[in-house]
Amino acid sequence: MPNDVNESTEKRGPAVREPAWLLLIAMAAWVYSGIGTQDRATWLMETVWVPIGVSVLWATRRRFPLTPLLYRLLCFHALVLILGGYYTYAHVPLGDWVKDALGLARNPYDRLGHFTQGFVPAILVRELLLRTSPLRRGVWLYVLSVSVCMAFSAFYELIEWWAAVIGGSNAEAFLGTQGDVWDTQWDMFCALVGANVALCLLGRVHDRQVAAIK
Repeated sequence: MPNDVNESTEKRGPAVREPAWLLLIAMAAWVYSGIGTQDRATWLMETVWVPIGVSVLWATRRRFPLTPLLYRLLCFHALVLILGGYYTYAHVPLGDWVKDALGLARNPYDRLGHFTQGFVPAILVRELLLRTSPLRRGVWLYVLSVSVCMAFSAFYELIEWWAAVIGGSNAEAFLGTQGDVWDTQWDMFCALVGANVALCLLGRVHDRQVAAIK
């Protein structure tokens, strides 16, 4: 019996340690980006979600641990936000490279950010619904997961509007519209696409991990 317990602990060890490392990576990147950024106010508005999210995940890591897939996605999302906040979305070098390579009219990193805003939260909402509600895999789980992502995307656009009203021209870096009058609509569309892609691509993998963690 003791041997079985030890073997179980050894197998679970990496799985237990991985979330802690991912949270540490996210926070280290956030702190480093804050030291080097040229626009501290925009950086804070873009990345404030990172320390908030890390704090919540750390506080709930024992009584409500998430699936490995979700922890990895959340870390990726944090890094996307941090990079966008560090440079401001319109000036991220990776986006400039894509812009030049594809002959685009604007830096597309903002589109990636909003795609991720749908992609990652879709799996987060899906997991919360599967583990805390009577819902099971099916149409309603899919619809509600996408709907919550779209609701948050719309709310974020309201935040950008409020920032523009309060900050005026000083909020331009935060808005990242780059002169596109349809920027708000594109942002929400990218989130919609991201949510649907995540649910279609990762649904089965996510189901297996949720079943294993219960």
